[in-house]
Amino acid sequence: MYRSDVHPSHLFEIWQVWPGSYNNPPASETIYLFPQTHGLMISRKTPIASMGSCFAREIKEALIQKEFAYIQEETLHPASKQASAAWERVYNTFSIRQIFEYTFKQWKPDVRWWRAPISGIIQDPYRRIILYDSIEAAEDDFVKHCAASRMALEKAEVLILTLGLTEIWEDTADGSVLCLPSGPYVNEGGDMSRYRFRVSRYGENLENLEQIHAILSAHNPKCKLILTVSPVHLWATFRKDVDVISASWNSKATLRAAIDEFVACHPDVFYFPAFEMAVTYRMILSKTMFTQDREPFHVNKETIDFIMENFFRLYCADF
Repeated sequence: MYRSDVHPSHLFEIWQVWPGSYNNPPASETIYLFPQTHGLMISRKTPIASMGSCFAREIKEALIQKEFAYIQEETLHPASKQASAAWERVYNTFSIRQIFEYTFKQWKPDVRWWRAPISGIIQDPYRRIILYDSIEAAEDDFVKHCAASRMALEKAEVLILTLGLTEIWEDTADGSVLCLPSGPYVNEGGDMSRYRFRVSRYGENLENLEQIHAILSAHNPKCKLILTVSPVHLWATFRKDVDVISASWNSKATLRAAIDEFVACHPDVFYFPAFEMAVTYRMILSKTMFTQDREPFHVNKETIDFIMENFFRLYCADF
């Protein structure tokens, strides 16, 4: 007579077992349990920078509020509201890679500026809706921006990147990627025929992360990377084959898989599960993660507070 035990006896840590399952403690209202093996500790004096999707702004505001040494360059520039310099919001790994390339290398796309066909406004295609009155003003500001970007990235001892989506608009001639097809150039009927929409895939997002790491390591080898998948979902998808919720989950899942591989290969890179806390842990607690206003794809303040309190608990020795 033979029998199979579906649940063999193992010695698991509490964070290895699903909250509330069998005799495991239920999910906590305040504490998300992590493995204590990451080896990264941050103090309030550690120079920290952040870049990425809209969730990067939430991280920035929380760090400043808690009086951490958050790096702020170009403080008078409206595009610096989202991050440590006037990078504006960058949603995909291609745009983030381009920031590192124009900061530290020779990055010169075939089309550098857009001129709106009716108003004549000059627009930066690669930073989200940054506008100028003339090409000269745009060029001058970009030179200053590159210097500030370099200063922020060289000064940082920790850089937090929040990755948002895998949908991109790509220049078919030189492969450069737009941040988002929007602003006066697009609204006024500017020629978009050289650009194509596509969904980027696991391998190329992983390659972008590797190139970002290589550039950062060459210019600031002491800097540690913390990566998150943004818990903010897609407001809309350009895809015609799937709905917006499916498209959002594909973006998040692809980025999460690429990050997992990336982190496994680099001891100076760490993953912080902001997405998992918002999308799964809050559900376990029977709490909503979404705002109730006109942007219900965003995370609410209660969820942001929960995520950031656990960020401080995980990484910050003097918190």
